[in-house]
Amino acid sequence: MPNVSPNVSTVGELKAAGYQYRPLRVEIRENLLSKLRNGEDPWPGLHGLQHTVIPQVERALIAGHDIVLLGERGQGKTRLLRAITSLLDEWIPALADSELREDPLAPVTQTEITDDHLITWIHRDDRYSEKLATPDTSVADLIGDVDPMRVAEGRRLGDPDTIHFGLIPRSNRGIVAINELPDLAERIQVSMLNVMEERDIQIRGYMLRLPLDVLVVASANPEDYTNRGRIITPLKDRFGAEIRTHYPLELEDEIAVISQEAHLVADVPKVLLEILARYTRSLRQSPAVNQRSGVSARFAIAGAETIAAAALHRASIRGESEAVARLVDVESAVEVLGGKIEFESGEEGREWEILDYVLRTSTAEALRSTLRSLDLNPLIAALDGSITVSTGANVSAEEFLNGLPDLGETTLYDDIATAFGAISEGARANAIELALEGLFLSRKIAKDSGEGETIYG
Repeated sequence: MPNVSPNVSTVGELKAAGYQYRPLRVEIRENLLSKLRNGEDPWPGLHGLQHTVIPQVERALIAGHDIVLLGERGQGKTRLLRAITSLLDEWIPALADSELREDPLAPVTQTEITDDHLITWIHRDDRYSEKLATPDTSVADLIGDVDPMRVAEGRRLGDPDTIHFGLIPRSNRGIVAINELPDLAERIQVSMLNVMEERDIQIRGYMLRLPLDVLVVASANPEDYTNRGRIITPLKDRFGAEIRTHYPLELEDEIAVISQEAHLVADVPKVLLEILARYTRSLRQSPAVNQRSGVSARFAIAGAETIAAAALHRASIRGESEAVARLVDVESAVEVLGGKIEFESGEEGREWEILDYVLRTSTAEALRSTLRSLDLNPLIAALDGSITVSTGANVSAEEFLNGLPDLGETTLYDDIATAFGAISEGARANAIELALEGLFLSRKIAKDSGEGETIYG
């Protein structure tokens, strides 16, 4: 289609510019294929789905299918649905007086269109509509209802002008996303059947044949969608593609999601993000955690934000010029995040014990490769029982570093900082804290924690 300027204001000018009507599914298909041919990434910011979910979504869009994404919470379903808007044309023309955003060359309700008819332009972002399905959602919300005021004005029942259109018709030539589809009442699901197949709208017994051009996409929990029977069979049948999502399969993708989505108010060293990512992944595999509810990516994102907030909190209290997160902040974040996990029945009273154990194993896994290359024996020897090292959520980096034992001429502290890529004072304190924790986890030194203070020795 020729690239028509959104400055065109009438149907006649639109025709003269060479505009041609394209159905929505054709528009998405051609734009997607164009990006793929040019080597562009149609799905920026989606990590860990490139070789599994994304190809299935692309095939469904090329086929012109309505899509339902099945997955546990925090698997990026909504983000993926919203990303489809990047496959729409940046601007499309519509009749200026049309509630249904009708194409000037393919109107739905209007028949007498002259060259002087005014048009308006719609941006791709405005062609995406999203509805969170709730039990109180009505047919009027999604499809529409008779407007009594328009009837009182003398319009005929069954005439399109008497209808107050709902979300789906008003999204004509766009994408309608329904999150948590199983929460729709069955009678509301029935009202969607004709819209998705025959493109009819039935309101209070009046059938309107409107060739709506809408792509319906939805998200659902797989247990609700398949096991409980909360989706009526005819509606399942009308979705051309049912695609299972998943959490990131690779650790690097998990870390990338945290780094991309978390709004950090302080510097959080990458090793702490790795610990958090491993912690999240271990909880997803723990038999003590209810895996049907899942461990959302938001768990790790909120954890990273809490760690950064703890660092800024300490820096403000202790007058540090730079806020850098340390290992002690990870432990404080776990105390806040514990409520976001659902445990299996029978684990009552052991929740914090489980969380603490998983955190220790995740920390050990993250530190193993780095600490293996270091000779920490001088530090072990210095902590001979009479000398200890104290740290805590309100212990500044300077105080922690000044409290370290003298190791003589060895450059071990510098070696530890170099191994973790620590440059600033706060990052250096974090690196040495990690080394001390590694020694504790390998049972080389002892550790005592309580009342906001941790003592290694």
